[in-house]
Amino acid sequence: MNRKEFLSSLGFSAAALALASCLGGCEKEENNNPAPTVDFTFDKTDQLYAALLNPGGYIYLNGVIIAQTTAGVIIAVSQSCTHEGATVEYRGNNNIFYCPRHGATFNNTGGGATSPASSSLKQYTVTTNGNSIRVNG
Repeated sequence: MNRKEFLSSLGFSAAALALASCLGGCEKEENNNPAPTVDFTFDKTDQLYAALLNPGGYIYLNGVIIAQTTAGVIIAVSQSCTHEGATVEYRGNNNIFYCPRHGATFNNTGGGATSPASSSLKQYTVTTNGNSIRVNG
């Protein structure tokens, strides 16, 4: 093999590796970070959590999004979208969790994932006792 043939084959090999790397990077990625296990309590009348006093309001706390539905029920799910880990929002007018990065939606229990997410958000247990709210799971 002469120098020209060697360099040519080296170039084709490099191009093939680059192409394989690029195609592998185009696969759909799921967020493999498990949702946190949590157990915390807070007072919903504290100014930090004022958004929960209104239907459709929500807060983020300890990796969890906590929201008040239009029916006045406090719900909690993991705040990271299962597709790529973006922080989800609560859309109170539709009672859904929404990922602003790619448009995936989840119902009030974190289930019913729409594309591109293919798995549910982790749902947490919410216990209300007066103004005290406990989130665990």
